[in-house]
Amino acid sequence: MKERSLVDRFIEFEDRMISVESLTKYGTANDLKFYIFDYNPQDEITIRSEVKKIKGRNPNIVEFDLYNLIIGILKEKGFLDKAFELEVVKGRDFVKRAINTLLNLTSESNLIIDHIKENSPENSIVFLTGIGKSYPLLRSHNILNNLHQVLDEVPIIMFFPGKYSGTDLNLFGTIQDNNYYRAFRLV
Repeated sequence: MKERSLVDRFIEFEDRMISVESLTKYGTANDLKFYIFDYNPQDEITIRSEVKKIKGRNPNIVEFDLYNLIIGILKEKGFLDKAFELEVVKGRDFVKRAINTLLNLTSESNLIIDHIKENSPENSIVFLTGIGKSYPLLRSHNILNNLHQVLDEVPIIMFFPGKYSGTDLNLFGTIQDNNYYRAFRLV
């Protein structure tokens, strides 16, 4: 079967974005409102442009670029410049672990999840972008699994540069994470 074009997928996507109510009707029994819009990583610039256009037409959309969110928190905590210095001295893996610890990515007080939860008004639609830019600091399965536990009243759409099989994610078409997700491919 031939893949649908990105243009065709965005036309269908926008049809579903008319309102929060119309988007949530695509959920399942348990009112699951987690969706994934997967795409070829080579289409990243087009995706960014389309997301900007869609946001301009729908005031209910709140976008969280995960990479920009990480950088903002690191600046706020005074750790960004230190991270660059540590990378030179101690290496990339050390810095990755230090950032994960600072952001509390493995705990219930995860700063990324807390920020998204606190800044997602009722009747909004949450767009998660910047997945590829934030790798390997942040893994999409951590975000999805943690958001599912604390934010189930608004629909969340993750724009994912890779493939979503309906059960697992393959970042950039090369990095398999072998985690099961309770999310739907939106289109």
